[in-house]
Amino acid sequence: MCKHPKNAIDFYENVLGLSLEEDLENCVSFRIGPNLLTLRPRGPWSVCDDGPVPPGSAAIQLAFRVPLEAIDRCHEHLLASGVPILRGPTDLPKWRHRTVVLRDPEGNIIQIYAEY
Repeated sequence: MCKHPKNAIDFYENVLGLSLEEDLENCVSFRIGPNLLTLRPRGPWSVCDDGPVPPGSAAIQLAFRVPLEAIDRCHEHLLASGVPILRGPTDLPKWRHRTVVLRDPEGNIIQIYAEY
């Protein structure tokens, strides 16, 4: 979810490297393999009304899996792009994951992870 879908294009396309699939007036979609990530403002739409997000909370959390050798490179790229990192590369032995956690410009939490 995001308040300003057009502003998401720079981050998701240029920083995360996702392909812009659709750019409509009030939503944008990015291709992730066979799937689409669609961002739009919260509120009423054709399917339902998902209501407002409580102040200070994340609207969503996204997780993107990458190869293990890419985690540290992703972290360095994000830092060089000026993206605030919530948690740098961290091993989570319980899940056998190595992760980096950040927020997108709208405050959504993004976890980039690899399995080991």
